[in-house]
Amino acid sequence: MDAPDSPGPVGSADTDGMLAEQLLRLTRRLHRIQSRQLEPVDITPAQFRLLRTVASYDAAPRMADLARRLDVVPRAVTTLVDALEASGRVRRAPDPDSRRVVRVEITDEGRATLRSLRSARRAAAEEILAPLTADQREVLGGLLSALVDGMPERRC
Repeated sequence: MDAPDSPGPVGSADTDGMLAEQLLRLTRRLHRIQSRQLEPVDITPAQFRLLRTVASYDAAPRMADLARRLDVVPRAVTTLVDALEASGRVRRAPDPDSRRVVRVEITDEGRATLRSLRSARRAAAEEILAPLTADQREVLGGLLSALVDGMPERRC
């Protein structure tokens, strides 16, 4: 049995812990860069993510659909929709089939915001990925896909 401070095999707790720390540091850095890019448009990264998600639906989604897709609690969606609605980027609309259901529609202002933020998002990604070659980016994309696709679903 290895001593606690001796190097373990690849995939050991020490290696996994170091990888987890590096991922956390990279995530924080990406968040800071993205926040800096989004600040002039007066939108937070979470609001931007919700706006992109609303826009990805063919028909206006329900609040519960958004919470599930974003893997957050429904209250978090309500807070984000409140802020985006106040800025004119989304609007709440009644569901034609159920009075109890509220749908979220993207507005023209929301679409314009998304168009203007696409370049900011690309710039943030380019800043993070600048040290990597095209081949390294492809490998990283595959590794990240493997991690994301292999994650068990979390229930809120």
